[in-house]
Amino acid sequence: MPKLLQALSGNPTFAPLRTPVFRNLWLATFAANVAMWMNDVTAAWVMTSLTTSPVMVALVQTASTLPVFLLGLPSGALADIVDRRRYFAATQLWVALTALVLAALSLTGLLTAPLLIALTFANGIGLAMRWPVFSAIVPEVVPRPQLGAAMALNGISMNLSRVVGPVAAGAIISAVGSGAVFVLNVVLAASAFATIVRWRSLPRISTLPGERFVGAMRVGWQHVMQSPRMKAVLVRIFFFFLHSSALLALLPLVARELHGAGPATYTVMLACVGGGAIVAAMYFPRWRERFDRNQFVVGGTFVHAAMSVVVVLSPTLWLALPAIVVLGMAWISTANSLTLAAQVALPNWVRARGMSIYQMALMGGAAAGSLLWGQVAGATSVRIAVIAAAVVGPLLWLLTRGLSVEGGADPDFSPARPGAVPELAIEVAPDEGPVMVTVEYQIDPAQAAGFAAVMQKTRRARLRQGALSWGLFRDTTMPGHYIEYFVDESWVEHLRRLERFTAADAGLREQRLAFHQGPAPPKVSRFVAEDLQGTGRWPF
Repeated sequence: MPKLLQALSGNPTFAPLRTPVFRNLWLATFAANVAMWMNDVTAAWVMTSLTTSPVMVALVQTASTLPVFLLGLPSGALADIVDRRRYFAATQLWVALTALVLAALSLTGLLTAPLLIALTFANGIGLAMRWPVFSAIVPEVVPRPQLGAAMALNGISMNLSRVVGPVAAGAIISAVGSGAVFVLNVVLAASAFATIVRWRSLPRISTLPGERFVGAMRVGWQHVMQSPRMKAVLVRIFFFFLHSSALLALLPLVARELHGAGPATYTVMLACVGGGAIVAAMYFPRWRERFDRNQFVVGGTFVHAAMSVVVVLSPTLWLALPAIVVLGMAWISTANSLTLAAQVALPNWVRARGMSIYQMALMGGAAAGSLLWGQVAGATSVRIAVIAAAVVGPLLWLLTRGLSVEGGADPDFSPARPGAVPELAIEVAPDEGPVMVTVEYQIDPAQAAGFAAVMQKTRRARLRQGALSWGLFRDTTMPGHYIEYFVDESWVEHLRRLERFTAADAGLREQRLAFHQGPAPPKVSRFVAEDLQGTGRWPF
């Protein structure tokens, strides 16, 4: 198989496969994704035999996606502060052990609807912990120009597994039974674990101690909330999955009730979704030359909604299947464009945390959507629920049409040299703090409005880097004299912020300096909080 992948790498879409590390991790992830889809498809179908409730059937998808929403930020923080190879392996081991328990219960006839929901939730925990670390690894092992292609390959991995997993699951269920599928899931999950263990990652070099868990979560959340691009991406991905999850969550019932078919047809319908996504991913490099990410999002939203309606209103299965293929193309085009927008909006030091928050929004939308449309289907019908979701999707886009996930050139997060840190005249322990930094500027009062606009960007940049607070004050006795201040949690966090300095930060610094007047650069001072009471607690 590696030789086949190397041959395909002549296509721009497959260029990242020339990198051995990415290729091996991609294969491991593909095996893990096949196991995931086989598990989800089998669990959804088994649930239809354990209960006739549309709510319980939809809860299978909710149980698999809700853990990502609940555990996304903690998992992203861990992926940024611990050894990523060991963490990646540990999460895959959890998935393999969960699959083993599910297989044992299925083979012994002890599996019930509540147990199936619980084990699906446990499997979702493993997936929630695994996804951010892989998202953070990809930009480290492929060149930046190939990042878009790598994202497309990840989409191919997910959607090729969407074809292979359901088809294999449907064939095994029909021939042997659902228990055999759960056993095969154990084998595939264990194989992916073995591949990940053999990978040797490059250690992240830093002279500073690792971040603390709670502080890492705070900084990750703060970084995303101070990034206009990331906030736009989060809104877009949540709304898209809120409405697009309806058809996928209710697809077993669409196959059974609307088209009068069994598990084989259900798996064919899922395979058509994945097949359409694979076709679209193959054309991404060519399409990106003509369309930007915003155009992909709006086009994908409206096409997905239209094809959902066609699927549930089709009088025959043969008309529904081509619509499902187009739906899969729209789905991956939108999701991949938003994922790429999130990746390029995040620097490496916070990428796992940022992508975990992105995944929280994605899975939160999917979990909320599957629960919402399951309730609507229970109160009305499957057809009405899917049509309602198809109407809601475009309406949500229209309400938020001012949000852009493109926003001009992508920021340059390559490392850059910060300003020189003066030698300390007093001894400062790493944990001492908070640390307040002041910067004094002298500008032309006539340029105050332009300076204020640049300082607003500076505020967001300081807070994204982890500052606790920020402020800008003007001198009442000297026109054009301003003092900027910001506070870091401790001395080591202050040094960590300097270590994270990028070319984008350097460009913003040049914009600030362009307003400063005088022969000397702005005066920078650093202050460490004094413990006035001798208790180790600071008086503010």
